[in-house]
Amino acid sequence: MAFFAKIPQFALYQDLQNLDSHFPRTHNPNKTSTLFFKPQKARLFSSTRNPPRNSLNTTATSSITTQNPTNSGLLQLCLIGNLEQALKHLASMQEVKIPVEEDSFVALIRLCENKRGYSEGEYVWKAVLSSLVTLLSVRLGNSLLSMFVRFGDVSNAWNVFGRMGERDLFSWNVLVGGYAKAGFFDEALCLYHRMLWAGIRPDVYTFPCVLRSCGGAMDLVRGREVHAHVVRFGFEVDVDVVNALMTMYVKCANVLSARMLFDKMPTRDRISWNAMISGYFENEECLEGLELFFRMRELSIDPDLMTLTSVISACELIGDGRLGRQLHCYVVRTAYGGDVSVYNSLIQMYLSVGHWKEAENVFSRMEYRDIVSWTTMISGYVDNLLPDKALKTYKTMEIEGTMPDEVTISSVVSACASLGQLDMGVKLHELAGRTGLIFYVVVANALIDMYSKCKRIDKALEVFHQIPDKDVISWTSVISGLRINNRCFEALIFFRQMKTKSKPNSVTLISALSACARIGALMCGKEIHAHALKTGVGFDGFLPNAILDLYVRCGRMRAALNQFNSNEKDVGAWNILLTGYAQRGKGAMVVELFRRMMESEINPDDVTFISLLCACSRSGMVTEGLEYFQRMKLNYRITPNLKHYACVVDLLGRAGQLNKAHEFIERMPIKPDPAIWGALLNACRIHRQVLLGELAAQHIFKEDAESIGYYILLCNLYADSGKWDEVAKVRRTMKEEGLIVDPGCSWVEVKGKVHAFLSGDNFHPQMEEVNVVLEGFYEKMKAAGFNGQESSSMDEIETSKADIFCGHSERQAIGYSLINTAPGMPIWVTKNLYMCQSCHTTVKFISKVVRREISVRDTEQFHHFKDGMCSCGDEGYWERTGK
Repeated sequence: MAFFAKIPQFALYQDLQNLDSHFPRTHNPNKTSTLFFKPQKARLFSSTRNPPRNSLNTTATSSITTQNPTNSGLLQLCLIGNLEQALKHLASMQEVKIPVEEDSFVALIRLCENKRGYSEGEYVWKAVLSSLVTLLSVRLGNSLLSMFVRFGDVSNAWNVFGRMGERDLFSWNVLVGGYAKAGFFDEALCLYHRMLWAGIRPDVYTFPCVLRSCGGAMDLVRGREVHAHVVRFGFEVDVDVVNALMTMYVKCANVLSARMLFDKMPTRDRISWNAMISGYFENEECLEGLELFFRMRELSIDPDLMTLTSVISACELIGDGRLGRQLHCYVVRTAYGGDVSVYNSLIQMYLSVGHWKEAENVFSRMEYRDIVSWTTMISGYVDNLLPDKALKTYKTMEIEGTMPDEVTISSVVSACASLGQLDMGVKLHELAGRTGLIFYVVVANALIDMYSKCKRIDKALEVFHQIPDKDVISWTSVISGLRINNRCFEALIFFRQMKTKSKPNSVTLISALSACARIGALMCGKEIHAHALKTGVGFDGFLPNAILDLYVRCGRMRAALNQFNSNEKDVGAWNILLTGYAQRGKGAMVVELFRRMMESEINPDDVTFISLLCACSRSGMVTEGLEYFQRMKLNYRITPNLKHYACVVDLLGRAGQLNKAHEFIERMPIKPDPAIWGALLNACRIHRQVLLGELAAQHIFKEDAESIGYYILLCNLYADSGKWDEVAKVRRTMKEEGLIVDPGCSWVEVKGKVHAFLSGDNFHPQMEEVNVVLEGFYEKMKAAGFNGQESSSMDEIETSKADIFCGHSERQAIGYSLINTAPGMPIWVTKNLYMCQSCHTTVKFISKVVRREISVRDTEQFHHFKDGMCSCGDEGYWERTGK
């Protein structure tokens, strides 16, 4: 077994200069080239006196002993393939100082190469060095070159090359090919040019390696230069060379030149057809590739394994399941019907076009399945939103004893994330740790996503910090994870750190913008908007809509309209704008925007009608809302889902038509979920209908006893109706169930910096000043006859309810803004809980006294306060005393 260790990189140009005695100096001496090597394999033994034991079984060779070692004996051992005894024989010859002949070294080196004995080959190389008096001969040097290149050790191959007294064309070809195969494309091309300067004429074996390097480096200029060399040296009609030229051109995205070469070929083999067909597919010109495939069949040229896998992959790219089925039928009729790679391609093709049942049929008929088969099936299930089938397939794979690889683990972890299967995800994490797969960044990224979606963000952060080389997906996953776990402040901190270490992509920017929108960090969002425009991704994918959503959720509707009008208006953009106005209760504006949307010939989707129904609900437009509900079914063929039914219940309930709302639920064609009953419970809270509200709560808690929002609604219903004993019971139930209300938190942005205020937290450096300002307002409210925070008439239990379910954190944010902003400047606050009656009254009073516009976005809606009035029309708030 070969082991690897890091070795220092070293420049090759000086060594090349040392070889100038062998080269004619016809090149430009001012033009330098520097070559570097990757880390290579470590030596497994240090002394040439101690040969390694070969792991292969050997037979006793009684006729050849180490007591009288000879070169003929060493040759005979090599001839019969006994590497271990041959190495012992070599060591004995060295001990008694018998010179080893070149033929013996060559035979031993070739045996090491054939036996894949890297460490043994290195041992022989050291033996050669220890006995070397002059430079290596061509024959011995070429043997060493061939062995080291076969092992991928271009470092030792270069050392051998430098010690050769003379070199023939084979020497150059082997080393150029070794560099190309190892991915050192620039080094291979540099060596090729040195070969030409040395007066060595290339042959048919030289050009494929050189052209492979041009294609790998995607260097079309040097590729054309080599093409000219091909013509100059007379190889323009050689099939292998022309095939290599075509491959180079398609790798450099010049399909036209490749096709011109293909059409001019006097004779073509299957490699020619495959190179051109796959070249079209690689450059996303699938239709042209398929046309060439059909032409190949018309000429009665049978495709091979590579042709079939390429064409099947093309069906995946263009989403043509029908052609894929025809290819499947062809495969079954040919000799490739049992090839696992073809079956894997078919499975991938079917899954990519959504035909997962056909993929299952192919998978089930396979006599042999490799890890690619299992992984393709599992990842395909995940992509087709069938995570339960993915987990089931993985468990079957475990039973059959197939070990997963990093792609398998990451796919199954993604399935666990979709299903919330934390226990299974933890087991996979442990397996990845035991097998070393955790060190693959794709596995770590999947674990971050899984832990984030399972509400174990601290565990996700632990995995993130253990990744040595974080890629953009690692950063994006942790930023998104913090956001969905309501830790947006930290998400933005991570985003700033990321920009110093990695380049964010459009998905990263979308996650960061969502975090900004969540806490109202407008200036940070504007910075991201500017960054997107500067880096040229401002119009990529969903990013324009994410920017639009930021301005809408931060309440900047003018900026939102500018963003909306400056980009392509798809249905997503219209929906965001409709939702923004709906949250502000501007039903008439939403109806007008919907009319303009229809004039723009944009087809509405189910989200569009959710926005319309919400707008009608908030604006009291019952008739219009019910009309839209009917139109979506009749005119637009959109089947209402549970969210649409919940909107209709909310529409009727807010309008005070509670009995109609209840009857509507009873007549639903599908089973109502807790959200629908929750809409009725909220309407009962607004209109203080306790009995119907209790009925709704009973239906809710039968199916969902863990969502704390429903307990809060029920508490509010009881509290607003004066049923404090029932409030206490609900609070006791919450405590028994272990349900904890998130502490109230409000965010306000002042001078580009976001400040967070947590209920009960007095650690802000200006908290004393803030409290003094608020106390002043409370005194003024008392004098004016308002009930504020300090009103003694408020029941003690109601005060407790407001403290728990509201937290009053928005008051602190407003107080801080009043201290640190200029008079008359509007104040924008974002809050994580609902706004209680006391806070609503207090902020109305403050807006009137300071003559400022104050906007508070809570979990339910926007509250825009101006001159003592709120945009919500005090819906759901009944003040006990007021001015």
